Amino acid sequence: MNNIVIAGIGTGVGKTVVAAIVTEALEADYWKPVQAGNLDYTDTDFVKDHISNTRSFFHPETYRLIQPMSPHVAVKTDGVEIELNKLSLPETSNRLIIELAGGLMVPLNKRQLNIDLLEQWNLPVILVSQNYLGSINHTLLSVEILRSCEIHLHGIIFNGEGQEATEKFIIDYTGTKRIGRVNLQKKVTKRMVRRYAGELKEKLNELLA
Repeated sequence: MNNIVIAGIGTGVGKTVVAAIVTEALEADYWKPVQAGNLDYTDTDFVKDHISNTRSFFHPETYRLIQPMSPHVAVKTDGVEIELNKLSLPETSNRLIIELAGGLMVPLNKRQLNIDLLEQWNLPVILVSQNYLGSINHTLLSVEILRSCEIHLHGIIFNGEGQEATEKFIIDYTGTKRIGRVNLQKKVTKRMVRRYAGELKEKLNELLA
């Protein structure tokens, strides 16, 4: 059903907002398998609150960790260990948007990283990049690790204040697609998510055709 993983070049790059936009554009289901911290208002809650369509279903997290830390450390407070074989895709007849916890090389336990989870699922990725000093390096490294693990990259969605020279270099150097950009605002609203979803809908459906 053309499931997609939303991955970021790091933490705090607007991955959850982009996940909400893609979920809205495709009227897909949403799943964040590992939530670390903010259990009173999770990323699933955020996406649910910013979706306008009535088709999307929000699958519960497999791991809900109390501390807002790297999962391999956060589990210590909860007395659990993340096991990749327990992170099976939820059953649905709809498309599924999956949001990772942090970047590609974030450890889930003492031995395995997010990238290992992607290899297990063998699903394509949309990479979220945000323009800041060092973002070229982080984006190129993220693209390189995906390719070295033979994980298909649909393309990149850029987030934040536009830097055309930066974005052009990344696209030209990697040869990947620029799906679009999101000018992330301090206050995210359902109207904003709906507007960007409308702008990206055709491009996303072309990728999945």
